[in-house]
Amino acid sequence: MMMLKPGTYLQDRYEILSLIGTGGMAEVYQAKCHTLNRLVAIKVLKDEYSQDSNFVSKFKMEAQAAAGLSHPNIVSVYDVVDDGALHYIVMELIEGITLKSYIHKKGHLGVKETIGIAIQVAQGIAAAHDQHIVHRDIKPQNMIISRDGKVKVADFGIARGVSSQTVGTNAVGSVHYISPEQARGSYSDARSDIYSLGITMFEMATGRVPFDGENTVVIALAHLENQVPRPSSINPEITPSLDRIILTCTNKKPEKRYQSAYELIADLRHALVDPEDSYLKKEPEYDETSPTVVRDKDELNLIIDSNRKNIGRTAGRGRGESIRDDEGFSSEYPLTDGEENREKRAQKRKKTRDSSEDVNPQMEKLLTSIGVIVAVIIVAVVAVIFVKLLGVFNLGSGTEKTTAAIESSLEEESIDSTQSRVPNLKGLTPEEAEAALKEESLKIHYEYAESDDDMKGLVIGQSPESGEIVSKQSEVTITVGEGSGQLDLTAMGLENMTVEAAKAQLQAKNVLVELQEESSDTIEAGKVIRYEPEKVDEGDTVKLFVSTGPEVPSVMMPKITNMSEENARVVLEAMGLQLGERREQKSSEVEKGLIISQDIPEKTETPEGTAVGYTVSTGSGTRYVAAVNDDFQLKDFFGPSSGDTHIEVSIVMKQVVNGEVVTKVIMQPRVIGGDITLPIHYNIEGADGVLTGELQVLDLTNDKVLKTYPLEFLEVDE
Repeated sequence: MMMLKPGTYLQDRYEILSLIGTGGMAEVYQAKCHTLNRLVAIKVLKDEYSQDSNFVSKFKMEAQAAAGLSHPNIVSVYDVVDDGALHYIVMELIEGITLKSYIHKKGHLGVKETIGIAIQVAQGIAAAHDQHIVHRDIKPQNMIISRDGKVKVADFGIARGVSSQTVGTNAVGSVHYISPEQARGSYSDARSDIYSLGITMFEMATGRVPFDGENTVVIALAHLENQVPRPSSINPEITPSLDRIILTCTNKKPEKRYQSAYELIADLRHALVDPEDSYLKKEPEYDETSPTVVRDKDELNLIIDSNRKNIGRTAGRGRGESIRDDEGFSSEYPLTDGEENREKRAQKRKKTRDSSEDVNPQMEKLLTSIGVIVAVIIVAVVAVIFVKLLGVFNLGSGTEKTTAAIESSLEEESIDSTQSRVPNLKGLTPEEAEAALKEESLKIHYEYAESDDDMKGLVIGQSPESGEIVSKQSEVTITVGEGSGQLDLTAMGLENMTVEAAKAQLQAKNVLVELQEESSDTIEAGKVIRYEPEKVDEGDTVKLFVSTGPEVPSVMMPKITNMSEENARVVLEAMGLQLGERREQKSSEVEKGLIISQDIPEKTETPEGTAVGYTVSTGSGTRYVAAVNDDFQLKDFFGPSSGDTHIEVSIVMKQVVNGEVVTKVIMQPRVIGGDITLPIHYNIEGADGVLTGELQVLDLTNDKVLKTYPLEFLEVDE
């Protein structure tokens, strides 16, 4: 594929402005969409991949899936296009720097900055995982930090499209961030993205990747066989909480990592307020190569119970006796200890036989009689207790109270002075739970989890469970509900509301709005048909489906370029269409009086009755052109509250022509946030013979001019 030259048009819509960068599979260009009058990024697939129909099919399928993602931390995909041998994706253009370049520039990032960036990335991949899309190529090169500090994940779809390639090929991307299961060619899922994000956090915090080598195979083997070093051993400033989070993300076994990005986000947020890791759940230490195993509480209790039973059996044999195996051999000399122990066991058996032969037979009878008498006494005592208890259970009206008293007495007797019974804490506030545990001489440990909103701030779980007996001063873990933290849109009554009213309500709740038109036979034009999703977080985007009224029959748009206006009118009216807005433009290629371009491309499904805008050639001649290049910081006008402010902005050019002020709209009105950097990059054509003018940035919400740029026009011969 030859590099696209500036000025090239794709689909008569996207004008190539410059080459931004080149990767293993594609080249990325900055372009301008003349239909929507905005800057975009276009990623064009290279020739060697364009010739592979299987790869192109995967590329299209995954890119189309990624185009369905809408999240503030994901680079938006606007369109996926096949244009002959040319395959490309049209994406959101982000003014900023890749995370890889940012790390290289700073050496390494601070703990809070690392966590802040990781949370934004995790939110983006969580949204993708919710849609069953696995990125499979998470790395700093695919993360872009915009000028306002927002982090966005890029290259969704491309990574998945090449996930089946071998480690040694360029298609896999950087092997420094690959998960062990990807390196061995096994099944990979959302947890593979979490591993790669863990490696990225390691690089942010330390300034380097954990594994490096002479080639990709060496690095891939390191991911398979070597443990990721503790980050704090490289950078002592790393806190214990971040240390543990990175090591959990990069565990070799997927089942021992975070099982979802939401779990990772929760721990990252806690790590900001608890850098020493005292409130975060720690995994038990376990060294699979060590003969010493760290047991958990249940295993220890099982071992203790087993030992008690063995001790009881040993005591029943009498003091001085050892536990014997089925052949009567003492466990003092194990059967596998070699020749020396076999000799000791033989001597032991001989001594035992000699000792038994010396026992007086009359003494044996006496001992047997004593045993029988003791057994009879025990049976009698048990019978007496049973009869008394039977009488207690038949006392009539006082039965329930007496039974409860006996059970309570038995329970109290089963707890000694060093033990406590865990109270029921569910439904209590943390303060109430702490007070209840303090009364039982128990300590408290807090964990947090999402819950129903009605359980926010209350205990939703505990460990150990209520009623269990534990040692005093033991720690009881309570789980406190955090609520869903989301805005429920179902109570806002957005359906059948005008689009302006719905936008105003959502923007008042700091929710972004995306509009999509849809025909409806029942909902009046301009009103909301439906919306999605039903619940959102602050800063998320809600898609409103707006009615355009009943569906209008469509016709195929004819080609009217290079026609006279009269011929174009005849052709359009024959199709049920009509001429719309007329514009003029000088052209050295199209004869004067003929149509240069049409607003709706040919062969496009178009509703009947549509008025089609067009541009007519005025012939070649001299043009008067002025240029403006600036990045306008809106937050300079709104200060700390800029992130919560939304205004409607338009850009216009004004000139005095023949004594009258003529206004030309450069950017159509649009609603944007007060913390946005507005790119002012325009080449503007003015009126013939007029050498001055001005460009104005208008705040339509507050009816004022935010900034004025003076314009000087130069003559350009065509």
